[in-house]
Amino acid sequence: MRATATRAGETGYPPVRKLPQNEKLRILVTGGAGFVGSNLVDKLMRGGHEVTVLDNLFTGRKKNIEHWFNHPHFQFIVGDVVESIMLEVDQIYHLACPASPPHYQYNPIKTIKTSTEGTLNMLGLAKRVNARMLLASTSEIYGDPEVHPQVETYWGNVNPIGPRACYDEGKRVAETMMYSYNRQLGVEVRVARIFNTFGRRMHPNDGRVVSNFIIQALQNKDITLYGDGSQTRSFQFVDDLVDGLHALMNSNYSLPVNLGNPDEYTVAGFAETIKKLTGSRSKIVRLPATTDDPRQRKPDITTAKTHIGWQPKWTVGRGLAETIEYFKRELADMGGSITPTGPLASKPRPRADGRR
Repeated sequence: MRATATRAGETGYPPVRKLPQNEKLRILVTGGAGFVGSNLVDKLMRGGHEVTVLDNLFTGRKKNIEHWFNHPHFQFIVGDVVESIMLEVDQIYHLACPASPPHYQYNPIKTIKTSTEGTLNMLGLAKRVNARMLLASTSEIYGDPEVHPQVETYWGNVNPIGPRACYDEGKRVAETMMYSYNRQLGVEVRVARIFNTFGRRMHPNDGRVVSNFIIQALQNKDITLYGDGSQTRSFQFVDDLVDGLHALMNSNYSLPVNLGNPDEYTVAGFAETIKKLTGSRSKIVRLPATTDDPRQRKPDITTAKTHIGWQPKWTVGRGLAETIEYFKRELADMGGSITPTGPLASKPRPRADGRR
């Protein structure tokens, strides 16, 4: 039986494939109302699967997934991964956890609990229902790397007591839990080490480099660099990451995989690029460096190319053009003014009208 597509005009939803019942998967996405999670949900729903989103809306936003509300194959549960949940699923994408430094440092104990208790709960669910589970880990497990570019066999250089440790070490122990459940209990696991990602549905107040620079540039405000700007980052567009997560989940490869774009920029050079693309009159100003900010970050993606057939398709320039248009709409939606989040711990801010 061949899969068919339902047109958006017939249902009011985006186009969705109609899969034979034996090909349709029941998929749980924790953190599915967030930036990456909601883009992943779109891919899974359009693919014809049944999707459940579990999100406590700390950094996630209902508006990111509201176009699927009331669809017969979609379920949204407002809940927290630190609490156990009973569901029947075939796959679990475990994305739940604040990922920007100001947000994960706002409540470091909660961040640790999300990465530890939350991951244990999801692994327990995976064991009970015999589901395959993918952990959204992070390039932050490499810390301030002494190996460049970073390969999956590098063990990292992390400060275990610094302000970023709640996230960095939380993800490291989450990886340990994944492979412990795999070796001892036979749970099928996948681990994605995600490098800097940008694109539509980024939280406008997440304090990350891309969102801050674009918001500042569009408002002709000073573009703020922390440090001298010589630190490097590699940026991938969210569609590439979503494709990578999907490819990894459905592959036969179970060891950690770097997902990122190897194109490397200095942060100062990246600020200049955004200023040029937006036609901004902003000045670039330098402020004191943040604690434990990595000096360089670039993925080696040989493993992804070899074992899951993945590499980025989007150029950074093409992705930035779309992301700039997204933030223009966000600015208009929020009355033409957004105050970027600085490097210190900060709670995500809702819109002026209180809507998430």
